[in-house]
Amino acid sequence: MIRLIGYFFGIGSMLALLVAGGAAVYVGNLTKGLPNYEVLASYEPPVTTRVHASDGALMGEFARERRLFLPIQAIPDRVKAAFLSAEDKNFYSHPGIDLEGIIRAAVVYLRGGPMTGGSTITQQVAKNFLLTNERSLERKVKEAILSFRIEQAYSKDRILELYLNEIFFGLGSYGIAGAALTYFDKAVSELTVAEAAYMAALPKGPSNYHPFKYTDRAVERRNWVVDQMVANGYVSREEGEKSKAEPLGVTPRRRGGYLFAGEYFTEEVRREIIARYGEDALYEGGLSVRTTLDPKMQLVARKTMQAGLMKYDMLRGYRGPVTTIDISGDWAVPLGEVKRLDDVPEWRLAVVLESSDAGLTVGLQPKRKASGALEDEREQATVTKEDMSFAMRHVIDGKRVKADSPAEVLKPGDVVFVEKKEGEAGYMLRQPPEVSGGMVAMDPHTGRVLAMVGGFSYSQSEFNRATQAMRQPGSAFKPFVYAAALDNGYTPASVIMDGPITIRIGNEVWSPKNYDGKPAGPSTLRAGIERSRNLMTVRLANDMGMKIVSEYAERFGVYDKLPPHIAMSLGSGETTVMRMVSAYSVMANGGRQIKPSLIDRIQDRYGKTVFKHDERGCESCVADEWAEQAEPELIDNAEQVLDPMTAYQITSMMEGVVTRGTAVTISELGRPIAGKTGTTNDEKDTWFMGYTPNLVVGLYMGFDQPKTLGKGSTGGGLAAPIFKEFMAEVLKDVPPAKFQVPEGMKLIAINRKTGMQAGEGEPGTIMEAFKPGTGPADSYWVIGMGEGSISAEALSPQANKAIQTGGGGLY
Repeated sequence: MIRLIGYFFGIGSMLALLVAGGAAVYVGNLTKGLPNYEVLASYEPPVTTRVHASDGALMGEFARERRLFLPIQAIPDRVKAAFLSAEDKNFYSHPGIDLEGIIRAAVVYLRGGPMTGGSTITQQVAKNFLLTNERSLERKVKEAILSFRIEQAYSKDRILELYLNEIFFGLGSYGIAGAALTYFDKAVSELTVAEAAYMAALPKGPSNYHPFKYTDRAVERRNWVVDQMVANGYVSREEGEKSKAEPLGVTPRRRGGYLFAGEYFTEEVRREIIARYGEDALYEGGLSVRTTLDPKMQLVARKTMQAGLMKYDMLRGYRGPVTTIDISGDWAVPLGEVKRLDDVPEWRLAVVLESSDAGLTVGLQPKRKASGALEDEREQATVTKEDMSFAMRHVIDGKRVKADSPAEVLKPGDVVFVEKKEGEAGYMLRQPPEVSGGMVAMDPHTGRVLAMVGGFSYSQSEFNRATQAMRQPGSAFKPFVYAAALDNGYTPASVIMDGPITIRIGNEVWSPKNYDGKPAGPSTLRAGIERSRNLMTVRLANDMGMKIVSEYAERFGVYDKLPPHIAMSLGSGETTVMRMVSAYSVMANGGRQIKPSLIDRIQDRYGKTVFKHDERGCESCVADEWAEQAEPELIDNAEQVLDPMTAYQITSMMEGVVTRGTAVTISELGRPIAGKTGTTNDEKDTWFMGYTPNLVVGLYMGFDQPKTLGKGSTGGGLAAPIFKEFMAEVLKDVPPAKFQVPEGMKLIAINRKTGMQAGEGEPGTIMEAFKPGTGPADSYWVIGMGEGSISAEALSPQANKAIQTGGGGLY
């Protein structure tokens, strides 16, 4: 018996050795092809880029995987405890694998079940970072080998840090920090025990524990995690029971641009970062971007621009409903499918339920729950005839028709926009305007863009009319012609003939006209810009030579290259609002070139500054101690592109545009403001560009597919009032500031009509600024007197087109 037992023992030993040897060979072969686990030391997970306003408000987040990296030291113990209880309670004691878990998983597998379970947190790190999700014995063995190696190379805290920052939590979120924001709109440090337990329940299968689709299942899994936390001694039984009694409390965070009214600005920043660093840096680099946006000013810009567009649009009548739906059943269901304007929360979609002579009864689109489902409440409201009075002139087949009753305008089933009356019951009828426009507000000393409006609604159209729309500036271009003249021998008191002029181009003839069709005769440069005289401007540009005008337009940054054709002097070349505001900033800041910027600073994921807009130097800003030295001074190294004295002269002349010229309505603000109106041919676009010593604002209004705004539509009548309302709001608490006269300039009283020095007490005079060595004429002299016909060389097709569409106008 003993020999038999020995015999079988020997055979068993041999078999065991053979199995062990085979296993060793198998493992050895697998080991040769294992990935390098050392990459974990330098691993940088894809991290969300966040964009902030100048006051720190979050404007938007960009990521392929919505993740914020959080060091292990910043993760609270209760959150760690939840994940250890749910995933790997022996994490801090095992060598990388959990034998108990492996045996349990092996038994399931040998019984014909799937290859599941038994994975420690270290094994999950090995799988997530270095292996695939393939379900096989081979992958499990590789996982175990890598886990041993990872445990030997890295601390437990580093392994847990990698795990908590890498895993997918559902709802598009990765990592514990991103998940806490996505599910609860909280920082990780603010999570309660119940919330931490739900977070720990998700990695097993986020879709299986969806907070809204499978709420009961999610609560059950969360409560199981809480029980495990109690069993492992992390939470008291009393606290555990209290946590289990809480609802899930999931309140998903709204994605996209978080700061209200900042969508156009955020999108422009997104494009700039991609252009500067590429898409991977934006969507994976974890950049922290501090923009120049002033949130308060942005709200005012949005409000005033929208109001101006709506005012124009409502005067042109009502164009009809958004769409029409069937209201025979539950009207809220089809109404809920109609796309609303997310960035115009003041407006709600509604469906007409009844229409009568007195007004409308409408059903309001129900709001959506966090789950995305419509709320159960069905709310109705009224729109009186008075509150839809503009719609009594409605458009049918392109013609405005007067209606006597709301029932003639809208019928049951029509879907419309409505806005609640402020402080009153009832709603007002609204419609998104067809006309659009763009607006920019900028600090002229730094180029920082403080506010930007790219259209009525970003939800309606993502096209940014402040930066992407190429439009003719019309008469808003004239100050650059006059600035060139002032830099080349003219003075504000120089007299130019404002009379008929004909340009001959081969066999073609161009005869520009003033907006009112009347020549004004001899006039000073000041009078010409105040009254926006086309004939004067053309004659002035011809007298100087268009090459000079083109050079100045390019120097100011209005155009990259302006064809030196005479029609361009009236603003018939196309440019953007952003470029125009930047160019006017040169005149506002004393002639220094500026670079417009939407971004103050960009930091990488480690906090290192990789971009800074302010390039001014300050050698004395860093000192070990104060030894009664003077205060540090920032050295402005910006290029001087315009004589400071010329900048003041043109500014003073444009103050006259506001005081008594085409933008006199703005004088009601009662503070020093310089500006210029602009209206293009056939009233297709209306502009206003204006500034104080510390703020430049420009805007235009026009249709995206250019067409006339209507006879009499001018920059002074449409654009200037928007500027006025904006400035009234943003400057109401700002003391008025005067434009500073450069040292060395002479102020001399001038006769407005003759341009000659005025006698003491003479009526009709104005104080005019002259550079050293210049002054008013000693005798009356009119430039261009008798010149009614000017020949020009044959021009290119582009030039001929410019002649035919040349902009300009009184306003």
